Amino acid sequence: MFIFVLQSIWLYISELAGKDLAFSVILKFLWFFAPKLIPMVLPLTILVASLMVFGNFAEKYEFAAMKSTGISLQRAMRSLMVFIIALAATAFLFSNNVIPYSEYKWQNLRRNIAQLSPSMVIAEGQFSQVGDDFNIKVDKKHGERDQYLDNVVIHKKNPKRPNNNNIVMIAEKGELIGEENSNTLTLLLKNVNYYEDIVPDKVSERDKLPFAKSFLDEYAINLDLTKFNDVDVDKENELNSHNMYQVHELVQEIDTLSRAFSTDISEFGNNMYYRTGIVKFNDEKVADTVAVENPSNVLELVNPVRKLEVVSMALNNVKGTLQSVDAKKNEFKVKIKRLNKHEIAFHEKFALAIACIILFFVGAPLGAIIRKGGMGLPMVIAIMLFLTYHFIGIFAKNSAEDGTLHPFIATWLSTAIMLPLSIWLTYRATTDQGVFDMDTFFQRIARLFGKKATDAAIVDGEEAVLLTQSEKALVLSRNDKQLIAIVKQTDGEPHSNEVLQAAKQQLKSKGYDLDSL
Repeated sequence: MFIFVLQSIWLYISELAGKDLAFSVILKFLWFFAPKLIPMVLPLTILVASLMVFGNFAEKYEFAAMKSTGISLQRAMRSLMVFIIALAATAFLFSNNVIPYSEYKWQNLRRNIAQLSPSMVIAEGQFSQVGDDFNIKVDKKHGERDQYLDNVVIHKKNPKRPNNNNIVMIAEKGELIGEENSNTLTLLLKNVNYYEDIVPDKVSERDKLPFAKSFLDEYAINLDLTKFNDVDVDKENELNSHNMYQVHELVQEIDTLSRAFSTDISEFGNNMYYRTGIVKFNDEKVADTVAVENPSNVLELVNPVRKLEVVSMALNNVKGTLQSVDAKKNEFKVKIKRLNKHEIAFHEKFALAIACIILFFVGAPLGAIIRKGGMGLPMVIAIMLFLTYHFIGIFAKNSAEDGTLHPFIATWLSTAIMLPLSIWLTYRATTDQGVFDMDTFFQRIARLFGKKATDAAIVDGEEAVLLTQSEKALVLSRNDKQLIAIVKQTDGEPHSNEVLQAAKQQLKSKGYDLDSL
């Protein structure tokens, strides 16, 4: 969690730096941002913790001791299953209630912080927007209060043309005069070169590109800082986003957006239909004095005098339709993306809870199989599995936003991929099998080619039975009663002839009479 918080600080450092923010405001920013990290941190934590704990148990032969007393792996996992299910339910409630509220508070705080002025209003080496009219850049600030400026460049915006900087002022020196908490700041410039592009009212005179240039010894600019000094970081604005809704609100919002989108498409289709002139074209048909069967050209249905007019009208309609379709295409893309984001947010709340359960059944049996605990191999395996899970989810959700994948499929894809893996690992762990049993693989190859083992050891005058690694672990971990059940085949589990023979040898070595069994 600490690593993800640090990553968030670096991600938003540009929004926090240079704002002269109180430490409490920065803590509040991180506090409201932290709940967003839970959907990513919680599954990783469950995967790592379960893999490390069960790997440590298996490494220290705790599971072997449990099995010798009749406690199976399923029974050992039972209490943790209850805890994980409760944790999954808590994760759903958290994502449905806490995350939307924290997202709303964080977005408001972020918006209010963005309106704060820098510590001295003007930053070094970059253009700083001061008010609505000025962009100011200085090379260096110095003095006790950084009030003296060197190499000042000012762009003044034209209220009539806000996108054009018609006035540029370049000064060798500058001085900021005013109280620290005052709403007015005076910028006194010295040795000023003043440039202004003049925009004539007559269009014909604009091609001459007239401008005015002047030199001033001193020039004073009064900057209004009322907007900056009156910012309340705790002010709540009217914001809405797909991440700020609960489940019932998302259902209503998705229904509203779907209806609005369907209405827009229907209205656009009807508009295109009437713009084609088909309705008017039907009024221009020649009366059926002589029936024309299957005309080869639609113009045969039109009055010959109007044919040229109809062709011209059709070409204009096609051009206009193409322009309208291109314009509407981008608008519909935005609406589809917004609708898909809401559907993704809806399914994510449920997917988080299910992912917690599934990843537990990936980590716990995998730890029991690899028999390694601690921060080494389990951490590497857990991170690799989580990155696979996480990146599949990221790619799928990005594809769903633009409509390539359905939001339901995209949200559940990574969880669905982990589900068969969890079932398979749990089965392998409960049946005392490895992830991939090399002994069984080579033994089957040997049997396929009809080979027999010639290097078997002799134990108590008898030839040792060729067992796989999992079969050896099965026989050695069973107590006397369980071995007898294997020999009598009353334990309810199918065993190979090799396992039966090995169980008999184990019982014989302990003094049991096989004939009496």
